[in-house]
Order: sequence, then structure tokens, then C-alpha cells
Amino acid sequence: METLRLLGDAPRIAHVLVALAAILLIALAGRALARTLRQPEVIGEIVVGLLSGPAVIVLFGRGTLNTLLPGPVFDVVKLVSQAGLVLFLVGLAHKLGADAGGPPRRGTLWVAAGALIPPLLTGLLLAGLVLLTDDHAARGSAPLPAFVLMVAVSMSITAVPVMARILADRGMTRSAAGQTALAAAIVIDAVGWLLLTLAISLGKGSSDGLLHAGRALVFGVLCALAVRYGLRTRGARIVRVRLPRTSAVALGAVALVVAIAMEHLGMTAILGAALVGFAIPGGERRPWERTVATVSRAGAVLAPAFFVVTGITVLTGSYADTSWQLIAAAVVLGCVGKGLGGYLGARQGGRTPQTARKVAALMNTRGLTELIALQAGLSSGILTGPLVLALIVMALTTTAMTGPLLNLLDRSERRLTTGPLALATESSVR
Repeated sequence: METLRLLGDAPRIAHVLVALAAILLIALAGRALARTLRQPEVIGEIVVGLLSGPAVIVLFGRGTLNTLLPGPVFDVVKLVSQAGLVLFLVGLAHKLGADAGGPPRRGTLWVAAGALIPPLLTGLLLAGLVLLTDDHAARGSAPLPAFVLMVAVSMSITAVPVMARILADRGMTRSAAGQTALAAAIVIDAVGWLLLTLAISLGKGSSDGLLHAGRALVFGVLCALAVRYGLRTRGARIVRVRLPRTSAVALGAVALVVAIAMEHLGMTAILGAALVGFAIPGGERRPWERTVATVSRAGAVLAPAFFVVTGITVLTGSYADTSWQLIAAAVVLGCVGKGLGGYLGARQGGRTPQTARKVAALMNTRGLTELIALQAGLSSGILTGPLVLALIVMALTTTAMTGPLLNLLDRSERRLTTGPLALATESSVR
């Protein structure tokens, strides 16, 4: 109700618009910093956005942050961030569904298995570490099966959008390592969403809770089927062709309605958005590709608000309760699970050692998709703030490592091809 009253308050509306404009400027600064450091722009957006709120508190005090973002204004910014996340996720889920439409190759399946199963196991180890150390702040009160599965899923995520951007920036889109890693990441994240849904359902605890979650999922699936059928009708095709912007607005509105309904039914809005994205018809011609891209771009514009809100709600309240041992364990296990698993999977799939090493580096890319999964775990009450903070540090660290690791591997390959041994071989051939 407070948010609705705010909509009729002109000064407060102006305050919200100024706050959103400041967040967009923060995002621009983050992208510029990322380009300077030769990182994907989204990494700069995430890091600067997450740290902006805590930085204001450290430098100027909590009172200054409360003045800049008072409760009602922060609630509206949070609502905008959730809307942006939903719209962005529609495009991501559609890409996953469309790209995974055909049967994956044997080599892709080996990489997917290698970069999925070991990280799931390292996730079990991390959950076990939390239980063995009796870390109440990180453990929370969620049912044990839901907690363990959610931690395992969080360790297994690979970010398709960030990986695709890294491959495009480095000209690796058509390379063996790039194609293998991207295809495997699509398979992994498709499985990951299924496991995420299961974890949230288990988080309801009682049989009544599971039944309630089941009803919510049935509702979401029915909505997705209705969307799929509706988009295949002649009327929808006419609107898409003649009124492309109207079709994008309508699709975004439907996704928001389904997401909000899923939230009210006890599930996370993220699952509602994902179901709508998966339901959008794909196929070889992909007729809705441009419409979905418009919706996803709108979400990407609003996504920086999600990073700022996450930083304020998670980092500022959880920093003191998160142990450095937990953060270190998450980072080490995250690197080992994806790196070693991806390398062994690529080798088993017939890739050369050089290609396998690049695949391993790429599979450690987590980025925005990891934050979405963590937000789902946090909003459903399965993950706690301190554990989410440790996993955020892990996600940012492993993603930031991808570019430098690829540079190191490229330099190593060049030394092998231009070093003394290669020159001596060339002379003997002559």
C-alpha cells in the first residue's frame, strides 16, 4: 500500500526517477571500468552495483543511504529491479530452450556431465562444511534436503549470456572450445532450472507445503501452455508483424503477470518468468526472436537496479556474519568443480588438451545467471544472507578469472608454436 500511495506523490516519484538515473550512471561507470580491465561489461555492472550501497554506508554512514533511498523509494526501486529481472529472464529462458532444441552431440554431453556432476558434488561438500562447522548464520532454518540441493545447484550454474559475450569479444564463437562450452552450458542451465524448481518445492517442508508448491507449478505450466498456444495463433502472428512494439509490450506484461502470480502462490517470480520464456515458440525460423530480444533488452536496462538492491539487502546485512573460511571454501570448491570437471569432460569427449583447458576456463563463468539462482534461493528462504554473500564472491571471482586464464592459455600456445623447439623442428624440416 505504501508503494501505491507513492505513485500519487509527485516529489517521491521524482525521487524514484533520480535514484534510477543514478543507478544507470553507476552501471555506465561499471561498464567503463570493465572495458578498462578487459572484462565483460556485465561484470563491471554487477560488481559496481553490488558495492555501491555498502560503499555509501562505509564512507558516509547508514543515515546517508537512508536519505538517498528512504524506505518507500527503495521499495519502488526494488519493484523495478524485480520487473527488470523478470523481463531479462524471459529472453534467457527462451534462448536456453531454443538452442537446446536439437539433440546435443556426444562431446557436448561429456562436457556438460563433467561441468555439472563434479560441481554438484562440491556443492554437497560446501553444504556439509556449513553443517559440520555448525554455522547457524549460513545454515538458516530451511529443510535439510532443500538446503543441500540449493547449495549444490548454486555451485553448478554456468552463465550462458556472459560466456557468449566473452566468446564474441575474443572471436571464439566458432572455435571448438567456444562451441563446445556454450552448448554444454545451455544443457547445464536447463538441468539446473529443473533442480532449482525441485529445491524450492522441497523448501516448503511439510506435505501441505509440497502440495501447495505443486499447485503453483501446475498453474505456472498451464500459463506457459496458454502463452505457447496464444503465440501460435493467427492473431498473434499479425500483431507481431504489423505492431512489433505492441507485441513486445504485451509479451512483457504477460511475463510480469505470470511471475507475480507465481510469487503470490508461494513460488519465486523467477520461475514464472522462466516458464514463459521456455514456452515461447522457437524452431528453426524462430519467429518471435526479435520480440523476445526487445523484451530482454528492456530487462537488461533495468538489471542494474537488481544489482544495487541485492548489494544493499545482502552485503550490508551479511558481511559481519560471513566467515572468511566459508568464502575461501566456496571459491576453491567453485574453481575445482567446474575447472577439473570441465577439463575431464572435454578430454573424455575427444577434445585436445589445449581445447579442454579452454573449455575448463570457460565453464567457470557464472555471472548474472548465478545471481538469479541465488536470488531465487534467498527469496524462497532456503539460502541465508551470509551464504549468499560467500557464493556471490565465488561467482564474481570465477567469472573474472575466465578472461585472464584464456589469455594465459593463448600465450602458452604461442610459446609452444614459436619457441626454440618449434623453430628447431621447422629448420630440420627445411
